Amino acid sequence: MMPDNLISALFPHGHTLSAGAENTLSGQARSGGRDVEVLGITNSTPLGPETAIILAGHVLKIVKSGNKTPIIFLIDTASQRMTRRDEMLGLNEYLAHLAKSIILAGMAGHRTISVLYGTAAAGAFIATALSTQTMIAVDGAHPSVMDLASIARVTKLPLDILTEKAKKTPVFAPGVEPLAATGAVSEIWKLSDGLCAERLSRLLADNQSMNNDNRDVLGAGRGGRTMAADVAQRVEKAFVQASDLKKAG
Repeated sequence: MMPDNLISALFPHGHTLSAGAENTLSGQARSGGRDVEVLGITNSTPLGPETAIILAGHVLKIVKSGNKTPIIFLIDTASQRMTRRDEMLGLNEYLAHLAKSIILAGMAGHRTISVLYGTAAAGAFIATALSTQTMIAVDGAHPSVMDLASIARVTKLPLDILTEKAKKTPVFAPGVEPLAATGAVSEIWKLSDGLCAERLSRLLADNQSMNNDNRDVLGAGRGGRTMAADVAQRVEKAFVQASDLKKAG
């Protein structure tokens, strides 16, 4: 089932979206006076090899067209499908292939924006929404790289300690607000205010965001990721200095 209220809010000027196999959707729409490609996963579907390869195939077909058309991803996926069968098939490779396909689209000149309208967790979250240049969260979004109970099992730290840490350190916490604090979620929109189409059009016109990953800067400004931007700048500076020395030597 397609998210009709979200589609209407984002694309009031028309679309040709249709549901596909494995709870995917695809098609074209109009936004800001231009055509855009729209892909997605619906119904909180766990992301397995079949779904991943379908989405990656759509992305690569769009890139191969050479049209530089923006790609909008509508995301509602519970997590990667963690069954023995999928692991034996190499699920990690399918997820990596999908993520790299989306990143390739950005490098090829396609503006990539994800709109998270449901759940998204773990590898499924990383391979879809987090692989786009810009991630937007709307009503009903609940992202997490790993929930606190899972972190507790992996780290052997008590859940109550992690819960307390999450109050002060957003990287520990699932949900829209903590991920916005880290810069992963660029903006939070409400479908009911009638401004989603206008906001999407503005993002599509923002070429600077297409060519510059500023999530570390956002995280620093919002206080949720205080070191990443500084470390990245220092690494870049050291690289430039090393390159200059090599040329001079």
